[in-house]
Amino acid sequence: MFKEKIAIVTGGGSGIGKEVAKRFVAEGGKVVVNGRDQAKLETAAKEIDPTGQNIATVAGDIAKPATSAELVEIATSRFGGVDVLFNNAGVFRPKPFLELEEDEYDWFLDTILKGKFFTAQAAAKAMKKRGGGAIVQTGSLWAIQAIGATPSAAYSAANAGVHAMVRNLAIELASDNIRINAVAPAVVETPVYNTFLTREEVEQTLPTFNAFHPLGRNGQPGDIADSLLFLASDKASWITGQVLSVDGGVTAGRQ
Repeated sequence: MFKEKIAIVTGGGSGIGKEVAKRFVAEGGKVVVNGRDQAKLETAAKEIDPTGQNIATVAGDIAKPATSAELVEIATSRFGGVDVLFNNAGVFRPKPFLELEEDEYDWFLDTILKGKFFTAQAAAKAMKKRGGGAIVQTGSLWAIQAIGATPSAAYSAANAGVHAMVRNLAIELASDNIRINAVAPAVVETPVYNTFLTREEVEQTLPTFNAFHPLGRNGQPGDIADSLLFLASDKASWITGQVLSVDGGVTAGRQ
C-alpha cells in the first residue's frame, strides 16, 4: 500500500508512532522517525526495520522548528522527499486548571500545537515538490469532550488547535494535492502514562478506564495505527479536513 512512499513519523520511538512506522515499512515504505531520546529511537529503529535500509532517525524536540527542518532534510537526502507526515508527537499529564503554571502551559502548547504546526509546514513544502501528499495528525478525544477524572485544560486546548488546523490546512493545501486529517483517540495504552505515573500506578489505573469506553476496553496502539494509515493511504484519497474519533464509542454517548 505504501510501496516506495516516504514518511516522517514524529513521536515514533514508542506507542502509536512506533506501530505506525513499523506497519508503514512492512507495506513497502521508508520512514524517518523522530523522538527526543536517541537511544530509545535506535532501539525502536531496529524493531521497525532490522535491515536499517528503510529507516532513519532524528532525535530532537519537535517544539523547535529546526527539528522539523532536519526531518525533511534527512527524508530528502536519504530517501528522496516526503509523501506522508504522521504528526504524532505529543505529551500528556493531567493537572487541575487552578494549579497549572505558565511553563507547563507552554510545554503543552509548544509540543502539541506549535510542534505539529511547523512540522506540517516543513513537510507540506516538500510534498509540493512531489506533486502532493498526506498529513495525518494525532489529536485527542480530550479536545472534543472534557473528562473529569483527567483534568487537562491546556492539553485539551492545544489539541483543539490541532483539530482546527486540520480544517484550515485542508482548504489551503487542497490545490497542492495535499490532504490533511486527524485521529482523536480516547484512552490508549501507551508509555505516555509512565511519564507521570509509576509502573505500579499504571497497572492499577489503566484498567479502571476500560468501562469508560462503551466497547468495554481501552485502545491499543494498533487500533490508532490502523486509522492513521488508512487516512494516509490512497483509500482515503477523497477525505480531507476530517477529525476521526477512534475512541471505543465514547463520543457516541454513555451506556
